[in-house]
Amino acid sequence: MKGLYFQQSSTNGEITFVFQEKENLPITEDNFVKLQVKACALSQINTKLLAEMKMEKDFFPVGREVAGIVLDGILPLDSEDPGLCEVIRVHEHYLVHKPEKVTWTEAAGAIRDGVRAYTALHYLSHLSPGKSVLIMDGASAFGTIAIQLAHHRGAKVISTAYSLEDKQCLERLRSSIARVIDVSNGKVDVAESCLEETGGLGVDIVLDAGVRLYSKDDEPAVKLQLLPHKHDIITLLGVGGHWITTEESLQLDPPDSHCLFLKGATVAFLNDEIWNLSNVQQGKYLCILKDVMEKLSAGIFRPQLDEPIPLYEAKVSMEVVQKNQGRKKQVVQF
Repeated sequence: MKGLYFQQSSTNGEITFVFQEKENLPITEDNFVKLQVKACALSQINTKLLAEMKMEKDFFPVGREVAGIVLDGILPLDSEDPGLCEVIRVHEHYLVHKPEKVTWTEAAGAIRDGVRAYTALHYLSHLSPGKSVLIMDGASAFGTIAIQLAHHRGAKVISTAYSLEDKQCLERLRSSIARVIDVSNGKVDVAESCLEETGGLGVDIVLDAGVRLYSKDDEPAVKLQLLPHKHDIITLLGVGGHWITTEESLQLDPPDSHCLFLKGATVAFLNDEIWNLSNVQQGKYLCILKDVMEKLSAGIFRPQLDEPIPLYEAKVSMEVVQKNQGRKKQVVQF
């Protein structure tokens, strides 16, 4: 059997994806099962996290959000098997049943973003009915699931659109969104729009998609693509609010911290890998996986999926995903 792996150059850090012949699976041990993969979603690989966790290898398996016969789940970070393979071996503690109404591609395509949305809105910000939530880049695969979860929980949802296509996508979710802020031309003030929408009170929860940390002159060009400045986020945050950030290098200066202190606000970092880094939270993790599947079955979650692709196109598609160039979720169908 062949599986997809990636290797990182030791000189320039460039990532390449390669198909490798995979050894036959060892005899199944206690609590391990063989899973015939029917679909596997593609997500960016956090090479920096792997390096910090001392988990670097010559060839690292690709594809962790899998759906297969009877069971589906997210492979742990240290899994030796790539999800992009016909048959894999996985511990039963990382699996939940797939409802009959849910297709293989839906299960694989929604499981990771569902876990991220639950982590951000339920565990990090304690979302409850009546709260106001700003979800940046709501038309992304993750943003769409987060919007649907927040709306289901009874929150007032505000979202930003980075292009005309994104705005049209969010308009189709109009029943779930109170306001769409179009920032594609770079002229709209996100903080001002949010304060206007909330009567000057600010939003209760902010889920960003990256922020600018410095002035435009000092910021790398990639950061200038319509991202709000950290001061904008702090300004639009309400009293007792929660800022959930994906910016792993967030830097807050003393005036920033003082403003957050005056508001009694909190900052939390969204790292969905925490569920796989410790067995202490295993029960909660499985509950999240199960609930994501149930919400898919009930039609509460409607993931943004691209057309399924065959295994032989996975290498090219993964290169696009790694560069963060795709909007919809890419899923390989076996």
